[in-house]
Amino acid sequence: MNIDYPFRFDHRGRTALTDYDEHIRDMIEQFLFTNTGERVNRPDFGSGVLQLVFAPNSPELASTLQFTLQAGLTQWLGDLIEVRKLEVVSLEATIQVEIQYLVRRTQEARTTTLVRRTAS
Repeated sequence: MNIDYPFRFDHRGRTALTDYDEHIRDMIEQFLFTNTGERVNRPDFGSGVLQLVFAPNSPELASTLQFTLQAGLTQWLGDLIEVRKLEVVSLEATIQVEIQYLVRRTQEARTTTLVRRTAS
């Protein structure tokens, strides 16, 4: 079992735990929604995707973002997952990332959609 993200306490007052597949999903979420430089001991960790919520949308930006996110996920989580498809949609103050990936340990294909609304 792994510590659940975001950190919280369970109904017994203990640190909440999660299974392996959910832990992988939690790590993907942490990478996507952490700004580069936000972590003291890992300044290269993070995607900076939240900084692009208000940037003008264009095919070039979408392609660049997809390439950057896929490269970052491969760097930080490549030993755990293989990214199969990644799509980012930004609409007003909301960003949605859909990712299809293969969990290397179980060889199970998974899809997750992560949505984050920026503070107004």
